[in-house]
Amino acid sequence: MEENVQKELEALKGMVLRWKKSYLGWAPPDGGGEFLAREFSEEIETHVYPYVRRLYECNHLSGSEAKEFLDLCYSEVEDLRDALREAEGKELHTRGG
Repeated sequence: MEENVQKELEALKGMVLRWKKSYLGWAPPDGGGEFLAREFSEEIETHVYPYVRRLYECNHLSGSEAKEFLDLCYSEVEDLRDALREAEGKELHTRGG
C-alpha cells in the first residue's frame, strides 16, 4: 500500500473515531440509544464505504486491505453499540431498575 493511501486511511479512521465519540455523547441518559449505532453505521455506508470502494477500484487497495479497513470501521459500530448498552445498564442500575 502506498504511503499516501495509508495516510488517507488514517484520516478516515480518525474521522470514524470522532463520529463514534459524537454519537456516544448524544446517548439518551435513560437508554434507547440503539438508533445512534444504526445512524453511525449509515454514516460509514454513505461516506466511508464508497471512498474505500473507489480506492479498491483504482487499484490503490487490494481486496483484503479494503475488507480489513471496512471491518475495522464496522467494529467501531459494534463498540459504540456495546458502550450504549453499558451506559443504559448503568442508568438502570442507578435508578434501581
